[in-house]
Amino acid sequence: MSQSVEASQKTDTRRRTASKEVRRQQLINATIDSIASNGIGGTTMSTVTESAGLSMGIVNFHFKSKQNLLEETLLYLAKEHHEQWLAAFESAGMSASDKLLAIVDAHFHPRICTPKKLAVWFAFFGEAGRRKVYRKLIEDIDRERYFIALDLCQEIEGEGTYNGLPPRQVANILEALYDGIWLELLAYPENYGRAEARDHITAFLSKVYPNHFQMPEFNQGA
Repeated sequence: MSQSVEASQKTDTRRRTASKEVRRQQLINATIDSIASNGIGGTTMSTVTESAGLSMGIVNFHFKSKQNLLEETLLYLAKEHHEQWLAAFESAGMSASDKLLAIVDAHFHPRICTPKKLAVWFAFFGEAGRRKVYRKLIEDIDRERYFIALDLCQEIEGEGTYNGLPPRQVANILEALYDGIWLELLAYPENYGRAEARDHITAFLSKVYPNHFQMPEFNQGA
């Protein structure tokens, strides 16, 4: 086989691979759009293909069924979130407080914390019949974040000789705050934005670990 033919075949293979990845992402993005607009019950293969501008045959080829498409969409959101907070954690300063605050910040990054994506997150976990299935898909990712936060809280407690909330409770409350504040941002976007949402969690940390976190300044007139 000549070098030119071999090179051409490799190029064609790369193009086919890229096309497959691009189309899968198009369909996942269209699923996010559809769920945000129509909910999970109102999302069908037709609404997805219409939004993506692709044929029914393509969505069936890549995802086989609506349920498979939904699960892959949830996994995409979970992995995107995981990549964001893990990168923030790994690039933060050396101190445990810097690393914990980086994880907090990542929850409100503009790529992650958007009205559309928040709507999709809560649509998935509002599905009573499938909630356990969806929970199982992403529980390892959530557990990793929880235990990293727990380790950081234990380190901070040791540095500051605090005698308040135990680290496990602080880590649990942080997880609850992420979900609760995301829900408020979705339901009442006029109340405050991402920056103030982050500050609310920082305020909590400043009360628990006052030597490690500074109370943010809030607009008293708001």
